[in-house]
This record gives sequence, structure tokens and C-alpha cells, in this order.
Amino acid sequence: MEANERGAAETAAPPAGPAAALPSREPGIAGLSAPYRVLAALAVAVTALAVCGHLAMVFLHVAPANTVSKRHAEAIDDWIYPEFEQNWKLFAPNPLQQNIAVEVRAEVRTPGGELVTGPWRDLSAEDGAAIRHSLLPSHTRQNELRRAWDFYTGSHDDDNRANGERGELSEQYLKRMALGRLASRDGGDGTVVRIQVRSATRAVAAPPWSDEKTDTQTYYRELPWWTV
Repeated sequence: MEANERGAAETAAPPAGPAAALPSREPGIAGLSAPYRVLAALAVAVTALAVCGHLAMVFLHVAPANTVSKRHAEAIDDWIYPEFEQNWKLFAPNPLQQNIAVEVRAEVRTPGGELVTGPWRDLSAEDGAAIRHSLLPSHTRQNELRRAWDFYTGSHDDDNRANGERGELSEQYLKRMALGRLASRDGGDGTVVRIQVRSATRAVAAPPWSDEKTDTQTYYRELPWWTV
């Protein structure tokens, strides 16, 4: 009997060695030291506040006009435009019936000092090709380009004169996007001196069974050259 009790005690005893000296660690943030727990809690709190603030701004932007949105209209517009602009054209009673392509060309100074004007590049077609040939397509770049052009045309008249305070902001946004596309896909030598953007608009043709006559000619709208 004594031998059996002694054997059971030896079996229940914890194993000796370095592993027995290591304290157990709780999973997650609770397993961190006190300073790191404070930092993690602050990071989570700041992120949560930023997300809630952004959602509140978007809600006030798309909601019907009210006392809060009218009082803080300038702050809301500064936060939303241009990157987070919202629109409801998908649900409009008269959806778009035109194909609008945004094109850009650059004037480049070569290492020898010569100014060379490059050909027009159809950025919309490049975005469309990237979507069609991808197993996991993203419409982010396509939507950014489309909204940049809509933002510009909505804040300028037909003579490219700004009709509001957002005119200069829309120009900077469109210029920055065009330069980013040129920098990401151009690998040639030289320095971009100026860029020019234009749109190519063509109406969607009527279906074969319709008697409607549609002008499918392409119309261009060229913007002035912008110095980089």
C-alpha cells in the first residue's frame, strides 16, 4: 500500500527541469506586459474613434440636409472631398448612356535637353484590360479615375474655368492621379515637364432591335497643359 501511494505521488509531481520554471502566458493582449497593454489599448481606441468619425462624416454627407450637416458643412466637405465622395448614379432614374474614357499625354525633357510630346494613353482602357484579365479584379483604380474626371467637370464650365471653391482642388486631384499613372507605368528616360488630360466621349449605340438613331461619333474635350 505504501509503495502504491509513493508511486502515485511521484506520478502526480510536476516534472523537474527548465520547462517547469517557465510561467504560463495568457493569450492576446492580456499576455503582454503592462506598458504594452496600455499602448495596445490606446491603438485600439484611436482606431475605433477614427472609424466612428469617418462613418459619421459619410453619414452626414449622404443623409438629407439637417441642422448638424448644415452647421458643419465646411468640415464635412473638407473630409469627404475628393477621396471619399459618394454618389448614387447607379440608382439614378436616368443612368449614364455614354462611354467616357480619360486619356493623358506628357511632354518629357530627354537627358539631351530635347522636349518630346508623347502619344495619348487611354487610362480607362488600361484599367478595363486589367479588370478583364484578373482572377481577382479590383475596381478601385477605375472608380478613382472616373470620379476624378467627374469631380473636375462638376467644378468647371465648358471653357475649363472653375465655377466654385473646389475647382483648384479638383485640378490638383486629377493632376496627381495622372502623374501617378505615368510614373507607375512609364519606364523611359527623361523628366515629365507638362501633362495634358482629355476625355473621349461616345454615346452607347442603340440595340439592333430599336429604331432609335444614336450619334456614336467620339467627341474630345482637351484640358490645358499643366506644368508639373
